Amino acid sequence: MPQKLHTTSLDEMLDKHIGTAGTEKRKLFEHELRLDLLGYAIREARHARNLTQEQLGEMVGVQKAQISKIENSAKNARFETIIRVFEALGAKVHFNVELNNQTLAY
Repeated sequence: MPQKLHTTSLDEMLDKHIGTAGTEKRKLFEHELRLDLLGYAIREARHARNLTQEQLGEMVGVQKAQISKIENSAKNARFETIIRVFEALGAKVHFNVELNNQTLAY
């Protein structure tokens, strides 16, 4: 008789290993994940435009090392620098702010 497979959803795994939604540990994890995705988006946009980190840094007015840091973890980058990077890449950035369960789009 074939053995029945049990599948686990991503949410179940996160609940088990990171913490349930709304807990401080889960909020921190999700925040860091968003920052990692931001760095990934910058790296992918740079690659799509065939730019090196050094070339992008020159366009933004920062060193290659700063671009590398942003791509690998945007959490230590200045917001102004991240905006300048997206502008140099010709990318549009949209922000959604949620305040007291009300979304404010900018």
